[in-house]
Amino acid sequence: MTETDTTVITVSGQDSYPVFVGRGLLADSIAEQLGTGVKKVLIVHTSTLGARAVALRESLMDTYEVLIAEVPDAEAAKRVEVAAFCWQVMGQADFSRTDAVIGFGGGAVTDLAGFVAATWLRGVRLVQVPTSVLGMVDAAVGGKNGINTAEGKNLVGTFYAPAAVICDLDTLDDLPRNEILAGFAEIVKAGFIQVPEILDIIEADVDVATDPTTPEFRRLIELSVEMKARVVGVDFKEAGLREILNYGHTLGHAIEHAERYGWRHGAAVAVGMMFAAELGSLTGRLPVEVVDRHRSILESLTLPTTYPVGRWKTLLATMQRDKKTRSGMLRFIVLDDIGKPTVLEGPDASLLFAAYQAIGS
Repeated sequence: MTETDTTVITVSGQDSYPVFVGRGLLADSIAEQLGTGVKKVLIVHTSTLGARAVALRESLMDTYEVLIAEVPDAEAAKRVEVAAFCWQVMGQADFSRTDAVIGFGGGAVTDLAGFVAATWLRGVRLVQVPTSVLGMVDAAVGGKNGINTAEGKNLVGTFYAPAAVICDLDTLDDLPRNEILAGFAEIVKAGFIQVPEILDIIEADVDVATDPTTPEFRRLIELSVEMKARVVGVDFKEAGLREILNYGHTLGHAIEHAERYGWRHGAAVAVGMMFAAELGSLTGRLPVEVVDRHRSILESLTLPTTYPVGRWKTLLATMQRDKKTRSGMLRFIVLDDIGKPTVLEGPDASLLFAAYQAIGS
């Protein structure tokens, strides 16, 4: 690995760590970040990555005792029963505090692997290897880990920093296009809350921007990771600034729950951003042309921007259980303008309903 072909982005804070972005990073970078004190490694992955997980295991076996835990795909992985399965594998292999977990997969897998690493013996070394756009730009970076419950998404979780995050763009080359586009919702979010250059790149040529082989695509990954690194470096446990990363997520998580996680996270967040944009506009904060820009960009990525009108009561009930709610008061991230996010606390119920009507189908 050389500095000329690999970008290294540092997430600062009490437990700083590097995020590597490049190609051909898997074997060498992972071994380097695991370090010499580790003896046993658990690779958590989905069945769709079975062959790659086996290859990764073989590349590490000269140095470590490597076990594999295959887990369900997407949000089905984020259940306490699946975490318990991983704990069982680690317990039967006598994993100690000097051993390590590798999260190898999309955002759901890195969420699960982080939760498992954080809770086993109160914390073992963790290296995240995201293999989806969503995982690279959002889920694997920042140290938030969690599982879902019947009541809502990510209600059980930890703040636990990885030792490193390795974004090998080679893992995206055969990713289905709909998966790439779903991951772009989080990239668009980064553009609206802090990095307008992202929006310009997408609007210039959406096909080029979403092609993993182009410099523009890599630039978007790097810009998104840099944005998140800046935010979580200042506010690791979401006491203030980090809240801006929830733009589009309050309604988005409620939609995921309502759909029993049949919707991809990015699709739900896309609708959530449209709702937040309309809410910002209705409060007199956000110019209508910025609301229109949300819709134009998201639709160019074939992401949804509407949701059935009749589902509002169900969604509202779920949002009221969301972890972002404080003292029973709903909180939304809205924009005063592009790059100017702010917190809207306890908006009137009629205002929320009007914003939802604006995105209703």
